[in-house]
Amino acid sequence: MSITIEKAIVDDCELLAQIQKDSFDDESRTFNNEPGGPDGYDSKESQIEFMKHGHYYKILKDSEIVGGVIVYVSNNFVYNLGRIYIDPKHQNRGIGHQVIKLIEAKYPDAQKWWLDTPNWSVSNHYFYEKSGYVKINEENGLFIYEKCMRS
Repeated sequence: MSITIEKAIVDDCELLAQIQKDSFDDESRTFNNEPGGPDGYDSKESQIEFMKHGHYYKILKDSEIVGGVIVYVSNNFVYNLGRIYIDPKHQNRGIGHQVIKLIEAKYPDAQKWWLDTPNWSVSNHYFYEKSGYVKINEENGLFIYEKCMRS
């Protein structure tokens, strides 16, 4: 299994929106008994906006798009892992951990990464903590995680 990331393009938006919807809805159903996700998670137009304001990558497994990841530059040497999602059919196979490593390698100047995730998303907490992130705060129903990189 070969996992790679490539810059997402507008032609990918419809598929990325569908995969993101499937991923977030699956997670929300598991913990909240109803589908749902963050603003724009299921919209092709929002994917285009995310591309304009962040570094949006498609996740490829053997050349098939199986997810996406969005990175935002917060300020010098601090990056926000704005969103990472994997198609539920491809989850729990180590893809997410490979993607975290690929993203971190793409930004070797990063001194710190941070992200937020819903306080109810136990599987996300486990995933991020296993990837070296530490919960530092809770705000408005979100857990805030960060990871300090070696300089």
